[in-house]
Amino acid sequence: MVRSLVVFALLLIIKYLGKIFYSYKEEWIGKKPKDWKKVKIVAILNHTSLFDVLVAGFGKNSVLWRFARYGVLPVAEKTIKRKIIGLLFKLASREVIALTRKRDESWYRFIGKITNESLVAIMPEGRMKRKNGLDANGNPMTIRGGIADLLEVFSEGEMVIVYLGGMHHIQAPGEKIPRIFKKINARFQLVDIHQYKKEIFRRMEKEKKSFKQVVIEDFTRRRDTFCPPQE
Repeated sequence: MVRSLVVFALLLIIKYLGKIFYSYKEEWIGKKPKDWKKVKIVAILNHTSLFDVLVAGFGKNSVLWRFARYGVLPVAEKTIKRKIIGLLFKLASREVIALTRKRDESWYRFIGKITNESLVAIMPEGRMKRKNGLDANGNPMTIRGGIADLLEVFSEGEMVIVYLGGMHHIQAPGEKIPRIFKKINARFQLVDIHQYKKEIFRRMEKEKKSFKQVVIEDFTRRRDTFCPPQE
């Protein structure tokens, strides 16, 4: 309980500091969740900056409390190793799992931490987009297969997909000083996991592709269609 209170306090600080220094523009594609206890996954697309944590500013306090109690957050190992930012991310969720770039024991440890009560936050691209639109190695920003693995864990419940407008106008990778008084744009979409997987299975049969392939293609299409422009 002590850790949950610390995490909740940190999330509230991030939220209200964000509200002071930035304006938020929120748009829902379709209906909003009626009961956040049913939401199992929050998938955040268009990862552009460590300042994506400001997405907490969109959350109701009750949702932040649930994340403090039952949240599971995978974070890149190299981010966790940073002195100040690493400490921040270590306290950003009830369970924080450091992941390597490989499908190794760290990934299965992350999957093993998930329970029926968990609220998992994940960035399906798995790395940050630079100003040139590519990742740190100069490769296109693709969706990684981890989101498909995560969907296989849950047979029911809901998923909220967050389409970010991007944070390069606040702080791009490599920049040291963030800009203030900017607008943060995001669209949100509620997806029923059971119905979503039924549609994926239907497409698998029709297109003769694997579950992972179809999920990656679907998330790529959603990202490219629904992410709002950066302001």
